[in-house]
Amino acid sequence: MASIFTRIINGEIPCYKVAEDENYFAFLDISPLAKGHTLVVPKQETDYIFDLDNQTLSGMMLFAKRVARGIDKAVPCKRVGVAVIGLEVPHAHIHLIPLRSDTINFSNPKLTLPKEELEEIASAIAAALED
Repeated sequence: MASIFTRIINGEIPCYKVAEDENYFAFLDISPLAKGHTLVVPKQETDYIFDLDNQTLSGMMLFAKRVARGIDKAVPCKRVGVAVIGLEVPHAHIHLIPLRSDTINFSNPKLTLPKEELEEIASAIAAALED
């Protein structure tokens, strides 16, 4: 059975897409720790990030770097943090989180943002990637 991320990539589940190329996909987390919290995934469904082949893993990090630069331009923050925890969805993924302090704490309450605000954030990040 396809993971929820594969279903998002395939367009079966809607998302707030930020960026896509032939191998990777980035979209907003709908239960973010901060405005602009983005997930980066390979299109190839692999459960554990360190089971990815070297080319896919390094390509994913370079794609994530590009997306992080867009987040940094579009979302007010000190910098963009990166985390890999990977237990909640069996599909390798990277969290890119705009930081206003020096920590990422996944036990903090998640934000609930209206659809319009998520659309606006996704559009702003996507536009910043084109600059």
